[in-house]
Amino acid sequence: MIKKLWPYTQGYRKWIALGVLCSASEAVFELLLPLVMADIVDTGIPAGDTAYILQRGLLMVAMALLSMALGISAAFLSARAGQGFGANLRQAQYDHIQDFSFRNIERFSTASLVTRLTNDCNNMQMSLMMAMRLMVRAPVMLIAALVLAVSISLQLSRVFLVAMPLLLVLIMLVITKVSPLFSVFQERTDGVNLVVQENLSAIRVVKSFVREDHEEEKFKKRNDALKEIAERAFGFVVINMPLMMLVTYGTIIAVMWYGAPLVQSHALTVALLSTFFTYITQILMSLMMVSMIMMMITRSIACAKRIIEVLDEEPDIADSASDPRLTVADGSIDLDHVSFKYDPASAKWNLQDIDLHIKSGMTVGILGATGSAKSTLVQLIPRLYEANEGTVRVGGRPVQDYTMEHLRDACAMVLQKNTLFSGTIRENLLWGKEDATDAEIEAACDAACASEFIHRLPYGYDTDLGQGGVNVSGGQKQRLCIARAILKKPKVLILDDSTSAVDTATDAKIRAAFRSQLPDTTKIIIAQRIVSVMDADLIVVMDDGQIVDRGTHQELMETSEIYRDVYQSQQEGASIDA
Repeated sequence: MIKKLWPYTQGYRKWIALGVLCSASEAVFELLLPLVMADIVDTGIPAGDTAYILQRGLLMVAMALLSMALGISAAFLSARAGQGFGANLRQAQYDHIQDFSFRNIERFSTASLVTRLTNDCNNMQMSLMMAMRLMVRAPVMLIAALVLAVSISLQLSRVFLVAMPLLLVLIMLVITKVSPLFSVFQERTDGVNLVVQENLSAIRVVKSFVREDHEEEKFKKRNDALKEIAERAFGFVVINMPLMMLVTYGTIIAVMWYGAPLVQSHALTVALLSTFFTYITQILMSLMMVSMIMMMITRSIACAKRIIEVLDEEPDIADSASDPRLTVADGSIDLDHVSFKYDPASAKWNLQDIDLHIKSGMTVGILGATGSAKSTLVQLIPRLYEANEGTVRVGGRPVQDYTMEHLRDACAMVLQKNTLFSGTIRENLLWGKEDATDAEIEAACDAACASEFIHRLPYGYDTDLGQGGVNVSGGQKQRLCIARAILKKPKVLILDDSTSAVDTATDAKIRAAFRSQLPDTTKIIIAQRIVSVMDADLIVVMDDGQIVDRGTHQELMETSEIYRDVYQSQQEGASIDA
């Protein structure tokens, strides 16, 4: 685990080394102070030598100041190294997640990935900071104090033969109990994050259905489950300290019991006995620090495993066999006997034996009932999912021949769930083309029928949309997403039911703009309304993951019972509405 995480300390290793050196030096100076004090008590005070006392006192002041400076330096260096390590871990995870396919993301869940990027990384950076301080300080103080205590009195040091094994047994018992609880703790943190994320992203739905009480109850269950495991896990951590203190003070009492006769027999001076007490405290405190470190490491291991799971996850779709020089020549699309299923272990195919050939520049409509795998079909084209069987070709080449950057750059998708980002309308549109001019932006918005409402907004294209485009309606959001796709001037344009929130007249204007502004672009339109695709060059009818009919509107009216029934029902519905 350390081997896997060590590369992410790159750029901060010198700070780690310096921090460790400062922590060790600080501990050494703290251990030497009691010896100087004992020297003053045993030599300077009995002799009444003021100069000697002042000299030793100044030495103690200098040592204390140096120890303080080293401590401050160690704290600064550990903070810098810890924050840098945490930032590197977050960046590495985030960069790796960008390479994930949809299937990879679904394997973890969005909420769990958020927790791993935030909570788990924060824990790891705190662990490094604490390790640089305690994991150096505790062993140095433990070993050095033990050596110095033995040098003062070997007889009294035998007390440690009972105290230290007892402390170690207590530490191991607590760690054995708490270790599995921290893994469950992180998983339940995922659960709380999931509820919060779902609630905030769907807050309008929650309020429109008056389901606040239901959501509060759902959150309470997850929150109580997290609290319960936290109480159990940290309860063991809390009980660790009283047990340590019990052994510590028991040891001090034992040293007093056996040390008093040694002082009376002049085998040991009062000053050295006091120094011995100081070292006892430091030894036992060091063991308590070790127990804290072990607790911290136990939780860190749980977090580290989750982070490494993300970093070790192999993207289902990769560029390993791709030619980085190859670009998409045109918008032709061929699906040769393609089959696909989301779960490789499932017996049922989501798409089965799809054989479809689309020439560049064609307009293709796809119709079908909900669950007929229309969206699944088009997501194979830009390789958002990988076909299990058969071959998907774009521009005459298998999609695996292209890098995902070149393939997806040649495709533009407007999905069912329209996504806009925080920022202005202009900033969102520039996702389609970063260097687009104002004239190009205006033309794309005209084509998507978005200009009409943009010019009514107080700041026009510089109007802030808020998070997720909350300041515009569903239909306006769809038109902005279409404008963004048009601005890209792609080889393939895929509209996944993306005009469902606009009226039929606006829908017709947008399709007319496609024909005039994107004549060479292959346009694939998934729709529920036949009127949205009836002028397409080819209409594909899907049912249960298969293509059941294909042809022009006129051909399907003559040959496809499904298509004819849908058309007639929609026409009847339109006449009733009229």
